[in-house]
Amino acid sequence: MLSLPHHPHKQEFQVERLIFFSDAVFAIAITILVIDLKVPMVPENSTEGQFLNEFAKQIPQLLGFVMSFFLIGIYWTAHHNMFGYVINYSKRLLWINLIFLFTIVIMPFTTAIYSEYSVTEGHLKLISPYAIYVFNICFTGIMNFILLAYITNPKHKISEFVSVNYAKYGKIRSLVTPTIFLISLLVCFFDPGTGRMVLFLIPFAMAYIGRKIRKENAVVISHPGKKVKKQ
Repeated sequence: MLSLPHHPHKQEFQVERLIFFSDAVFAIAITILVIDLKVPMVPENSTEGQFLNEFAKQIPQLLGFVMSFFLIGIYWTAHHNMFGYVINYSKRLLWINLIFLFTIVIMPFTTAIYSEYSVTEGHLKLISPYAIYVFNICFTGIMNFILLAYITNPKHKISEFVSVNYAKYGKIRSLVTPTIFLISLLVCFFDPGTGRMVLFLIPFAMAYIGRKIRKENAVVISHPGKKVKKQ
């Protein structure tokens, strides 16, 4: 797809605008997450036990904040890496990126829903709040995959110097998190507690793929002509 009809000298500036706007959305979304956290309120002359009891009620919100904070951070890192190769843009790229950012900016809302209904054992049995959060994560992962596939496709003339190794494993990593979240949701129908524990597989899966990437990169360095493809 051809670039939009702007003056050639404005091309680089327009790409930078796209990146700056994306960074701002990530920053706002990751900041809004903390709004759902509330300071424990206890009456005067309360005991340590009363304070800790009130604080414990905030643990689900705190855990939801931590999880979403790092998920948004991971997707920002992925976005930062893929746009490091971008030298051009198109109308389709703008819209794909915009839809991807929509999945990021709505995450504080779905996080709040999930966290609010994970407070008690009775709420823990509810599947719908967790399903809403999972669908958000899956939507984000799919859009990240689509965005990466579009940027790394040489036919679109959007990027340069993208290695086959990066395009291959970047797409795999895009689908790892949503896949594990979906597995977690399925397990939750049988055992909600165990289902949520499935999420601990994510760092191990990412670490495994990271080792594969480093191994492939070592091969690229040894045989650059065989593994690297320039666009």
